[in-house]
Order: sequence, then structure tokens, then C-alpha cells
Amino acid sequence: MKKNEITRRMFLTVTTCTAMGSVFAQNKPNTAKVVPRKLSPNEKLNLAGIGIGGKGREDILSCSRENIVALCDVDLDYASETIKKAPQAKVYQDFRKMFDEMGKDIDAVTISTPDHSHATIAYTAMKLGKHVYVQKPMTHTIAEAKLLRKTAQEMKVATQMGNQGHSGIGAREVCEMIWTGAIGQVKEAHIWTDRPRDGWGQGTPNPLPEQPIPPSMDWNLWIGPAPMRPYNRGYAPHNWRGWIDFGCGALGDMGCHIMDPAFWALKLDKAKEVTIEIVQIEGYNTQTYPIKSVVKYHFSEREDMGPVDVYWYDKGNKPQKPADIPAQETIGDGDNGSLFIGTNGYLTAGEYGGKARLLPESRMNDYKKPEPIIPRISGSNHYRNWLEACKGGEPACSNFDYAAPLTEVVLLGCIAQRLNRKITYNMAEGKFVGDDEANAMLTKPYREGWALPA
Repeated sequence: MKKNEITRRMFLTVTTCTAMGSVFAQNKPNTAKVVPRKLSPNEKLNLAGIGIGGKGREDILSCSRENIVALCDVDLDYASETIKKAPQAKVYQDFRKMFDEMGKDIDAVTISTPDHSHATIAYTAMKLGKHVYVQKPMTHTIAEAKLLRKTAQEMKVATQMGNQGHSGIGAREVCEMIWTGAIGQVKEAHIWTDRPRDGWGQGTPNPLPEQPIPPSMDWNLWIGPAPMRPYNRGYAPHNWRGWIDFGCGALGDMGCHIMDPAFWALKLDKAKEVTIEIVQIEGYNTQTYPIKSVVKYHFSEREDMGPVDVYWYDKGNKPQKPADIPAQETIGDGDNGSLFIGTNGYLTAGEYGGKARLLPESRMNDYKKPEPIIPRISGSNHYRNWLEACKGGEPACSNFDYAAPLTEVVLLGCIAQRLNRKITYNMAEGKFVGDDEANAMLTKPYREGWALPA
């Protein structure tokens, strides 16, 4: 069967609503407090996937041992492969319509839309008593991260952010090695990625010209809470990450992955204050994130740890390898990784904290990794970890109590990139020190009818 024939069939069966921003207020689902349905570990959850093309396909289909009862995507062509693989599910373009019609039949949702719409969808779902799995970064703004964390606590729902490395052994080993003094007190951490990808739009100073909207897409719904602009394939479905209105750049894409071991091991959320400055930037403008950058965070003392500098490098930027490391030895896993510099040596790890090892590698010959301190996740399965939490098990490892502070640290770097200057943030107060311009970026304006509670 040809691709266009599949699309036409889906158009005949999909449920849609009028594509006008004001519909959100008219068609807003009832968000009176709802208690999540209690299930035994042997029962199956009724799941819905929202944003089911690309990574969203993997997210919902990785939960296919449960009952997938609904699928939702604003672009039915982009979602067609997922729809074919879950023919039993009812298909929607508008998540609000889906909740109106099937709210009582849905226990949990995966949310894999662009960053700018994470919070709107997750907040609505949680207020309806639905457990939520949200792709990284958890939210588009710091205010949204705090709101979702508070809402999850209020509604007593199971949550998980899609930084799957947090379920792995690697990040745990990094923490355990640092906490047991393998390299002494950590003074610096360096984190790097090969992102952003070409074609994301970084460095583009102006909006793109209007192009015809694909017939399979509801552009109004894709824009959602963002300011309206004409469609261009340079925004969707693939290249939205580089645009400030829609994504969080390379930091948002990879920071919640490869910054996670440093955030966890160095207890960065425990700092009273953090100063962020731009060491290098290329392609700065107010429409998109930069082509490449180096961002320096300076964190104050945290519990039993002294001040630490954390450096972020993207688009192929890397830290200089310490001079006393043999030339043939590598840091990280090449394109992505982290390097910790302590008072008694070096520790390096790969993209998700994997292959944690001391440097020079000769130090590993006589080193025995400490006994596990942090509980392991069965099979390192991030999805199963969340699904078990939905059924009354232990909270998922990257639930919003953990994911919100991690996202906050990541997004502080995004704000520094947008301002291209030094900023200082009081972690306890959740505000920048004497900086109204930066404080305005803790939240964002919402299109009429899409606003979240302050």
C-alpha cells in the first residue's frame, strides 16, 4: 500500500477539532482533581501516546506490553508508521479532544512533542489524574518545570523524564566513584556533545519564509502555546530544536543526558548560587540558539562539596585533554562525554555516564569500583521503571522531583546563551540576582487560550 493511501485512510478515521487558538478555552478538558486509577502489578495500563513520530514512536511502542488505546499527533503523515503498528488505538490530532472523549479510559500518557508544548500537555494530563512520561528536556522554561513538579506532587501521579541514561549503571558508577573519593574533591567538570545537528536552524537571525502547510498537518495545533508564525519545513517536523520559540538547542537536547552524571554526582541542585557565563559563542541572535558555544557554570558549595566549575561544550567543541594523560588515551566516548578533574586525579565517562574510568588508565589496574550505593534499575529499562511506578511501585528514578531541578540547571545555560552575558542565579529563591531581563526568561508569553497557571 502506498504512503498516500495510508494517509487518506487515517484522515477518514481521525477525530479532529476546529483549528483555532480560541478553541482551547472552549474545548478545554475538565481538569477538576481526579484520583489516578489503582492497578495491581499484573494489570495492564491503558496508555495514550501524544507526539508519536520520531522519538515518540519509540516511546509509546516501548510500552506496548500495556494497552495502547489512543494515539495523538498533529501530523498524521509523520505519525503513520506508529499508527500502523497500533491499529487498535483510536487516532486524534488534538490531545484536548482525546482527553474529552477518552479521559476515563486512559491511565497514562507518553508526551514526545517539541519542547514548547511539553508543559501544556503534561499539566492537562496530570490534572486529569494521568501518569506522564515526558521527553527531555522536561519543559521549555524553568517556571514550567516548577509547575509540573508541584502538580505531580499534588495529583500523586507517577512521572518520568525521558533521559534514559538515568536508569543505567553508568551514571550510578560515576556517582559512587566520586562519592567514595576516587579522585578527591572535584574542582572542574567538562561535558561535551557533537550537537547541534546541521539543519536545526542555529545562527539564523530571522524567521523563515512561508511555505504551504502539508495537508496531513494541523499547523495551528503544532504551534500550540508559541507565538503564531507561518509554516516552513525548517521548523517542523524535524528542525524545531534550534528555534528559541520551540526548542532549547543543543543544551536542551543533550544536557539532560550527558550533564546528568555531573548534576547527580556533584549535587548541583544543592548549591545556594550559580553564576553562568559565555566563554565562546558563534552565531548569536535572538531567533535561534547558537551554532556552537562553550558555557561555564560556577556552583557554590554543596553540602560536603566545595565550589565547582562545570563547563558545557557543543558542536564539536571539547575540553583540552590534561597534559599528564598519555596521548593514546581518550576522554569520554569521542563525540560525547564528560571529564571530572579532582584534587587526586581524573575520571571520565561516555554519553550517559557509561564506561566510567580513572585516568591515566593505568590507575584502573589497581582500582576496585565501590560496592553499589544507589539501587539499580531492573534491566536499566527506563520505560519499565515508569510503568511499574504507575502501578504503585517505587517512584520512577527520573520522576519530576529529580527531573525538574536537572532541567532547571540545563535551562539556566540556555538563558545565558540567549543573553550572551554573565548571569547569577539564586537557587533557593529561584531568581536571578538583580537581573530583570534574565528573570523574564524564567517563563514565556503564551498564545491566547494556551496559558498555564503562574
